[in-house]
Amino acid sequence: MPHSRLAVLHSRALSGMDAPAVDVEVHLANGLPSFTIVGLAETEVKESKDRVRAALQTAQFEFPARRITVNLAPADLPKESGRYDLPIALGILAASGQIPSTDLGNYEFAGELALTGELRPIRGALAMTSSMMAAPPTPTMPQKRAFILPQSSAPEAALVRDAVIYPANSLLAVCAHLSGHALLSRLSASAVCPKLHYPDFNEVKAQSQAKRALEIAAAGGHSVLLNGPPGTGKSMLASRFVGILPAMTEQEALDSAAILSLNGVYALENWMRRPYRNPHHTASAVALVGGGSVPRPGEISLAHHGVLFLDELPEFDRKVLEVLREPLESGRIVISRAARHAEFPADFQLIAAMNPCPCGYLGHPNHPCRCTPDQIARYRGKLSGPLLDRIDLHIDVPALTEDELLKASVSEHSQAIQARVEKARAKQMCRQGKANHLLSNPEIERHCAINEAGASLLKTAMARLNLSARAYHRILKVARSICDLTDQPHIQAVHLAEAIQYRRHGN
Repeated sequence: MPHSRLAVLHSRALSGMDAPAVDVEVHLANGLPSFTIVGLAETEVKESKDRVRAALQTAQFEFPARRITVNLAPADLPKESGRYDLPIALGILAASGQIPSTDLGNYEFAGELALTGELRPIRGALAMTSSMMAAPPTPTMPQKRAFILPQSSAPEAALVRDAVIYPANSLLAVCAHLSGHALLSRLSASAVCPKLHYPDFNEVKAQSQAKRALEIAAAGGHSVLLNGPPGTGKSMLASRFVGILPAMTEQEALDSAAILSLNGVYALENWMRRPYRNPHHTASAVALVGGGSVPRPGEISLAHHGVLFLDELPEFDRKVLEVLREPLESGRIVISRAARHAEFPADFQLIAAMNPCPCGYLGHPNHPCRCTPDQIARYRGKLSGPLLDRIDLHIDVPALTEDELLKASVSEHSQAIQARVEKARAKQMCRQGKANHLLSNPEIERHCAINEAGASLLKTAMARLNLSARAYHRILKVARSICDLTDQPHIQAVHLAEAIQYRRHGN
């Protein structure tokens, strides 16, 4: 055996939505037997020494009785999780001459090893593959590398277009592939044909005004607050809202799946399905925003390109609700820690629901309210003005009488509503390249111009309702969405009037 041997393999770390490249350098030298891992490795990575030793011995490989040093470069990038087990084990085998090292540079590796040598799933496989495919070519690597991953993590990685993914179920299978004895089969995502079924809007009786408002919200990407007594259908409406949103594009599906993959909660059968997140009102600010010593996305980011439904809105802690203000405006979340900085996308639609008072029956036709005016004021005061001002549509969902409930006719199916929503969204993409809720102030002036009658109506509404400048711009964007649902090219006074009535609770 030569005096020393060096093997270099390639893997990926996770830093927010990014997956920076990591070189796994394994060096074998003479001296007292030892096994050292350097390169800002956290506890899970340092524990890989025992997993790798046991996996190699179980697979009948020789574990070198030499001085083993593993360097995870770059040294200033924190490394966590067990995904480096596989490249470390392969590096030891290559450095000791037990497997050939000639083709190692053509691959990237990630996988956690069981003591039996089997490969266990890892989180973030889709994000790592996306970063690998997005990396520019270099003089030493003009072609994209292939990625060898655990069998159960490979399907999500194969969703990335043109990525070469080889699934493996054990260390032995990877070694056989690298040695040329039994090649792994490339995984193709062409067989992923999801069948998307959402709850249907026609299951909710009556509530035509709320359905109309949700159609407008879906068309323009606007946020909604549903206000009504218990049992009026607020939660049913919210759960069916996802079914009227425009179908996801492939890029939106990849972005959403990559975020869910970071938390290890992505399922392949949900491909092209818009996420619907419904956290309990006891959730903390960290649960919503994300965080931790190793920053992970929270519910806000997990709802990216989907819906975040907050039921019983005033029951959430006020400090928790205030964290919604920035992502509602910017569409992103920035998590800063002493040693870490991560940014996650958060382009979600907020659907919130609340009761009109603590007992819930204010304005109910058959159930008297027991709350005092002070109790009602305190209950509603849990929601700050700045937060309410950022919610575009405020909708009453009234209780139905017995006659209204029994005589309610069958309403439209979600499919018919979705068709109108997609037609309106197509107009927006053709006109401005984005949904209406994303329009900046200069774009609002250009795409949401109003005539003299509309300007007079809006001026009167702002004076009587004491609307803010933010509310002014949001009314124009909602009016633009209402107009897009019709065949009229320009905003009319009737569109503004409908948009204004959706602001009456958010002042």
